[in-house]
Amino acid sequence: MPNLFPAGVDENMVQADTDSDEVKFGRSWKFDFNKGEFVTSPVGKVQEADPLEAWVEWCKKAINTARYRYLIYSEDHGQEFHDLISLHLTREANESEIQRMITECLMVNPRTARVENFIFHWEKDTVRFSFDIYNVLDENVRIEDSVVNLI
Repeated sequence: MPNLFPAGVDENMVQADTDSDEVKFGRSWKFDFNKGEFVTSPVGKVQEADPLEAWVEWCKKAINTARYRYLIYSEDHGQEFHDLISLHLTREANESEIQRMITECLMVNPRTARVENFIFHWEKDTVRFSFDIYNVLDENVRIEDSVVNLI
């Protein structure tokens, strides 16, 4: 079999860094969730997000993606809010399920350390909620979102 390594490289010297427990915060681009488009500079170039912004954007995207609905995502990605409507739960039970679903959704990311301090506000058939997310660097951000038609 032909050698896959460039000439002069000993294949025993090349190995993947699989023993590292360090969590990597990669590159990403800023996204405006209200407009549904990437943020661009005045000259039209997509703006890069810093590592904290990239992680927060991942969190927002994950909690706004329905689990099991899109083949491109693994079964661990997203939430199951759509299942809450058919359960006819009390407000307290809905709040508990939302908290569980969001926590499970965000904890699949190795950059997420914890999710806490949930606050819920009900307006007719809509529940607005906010919570704090903490990454492994102990940086935190408050996220706000809502679920409609629960009762």
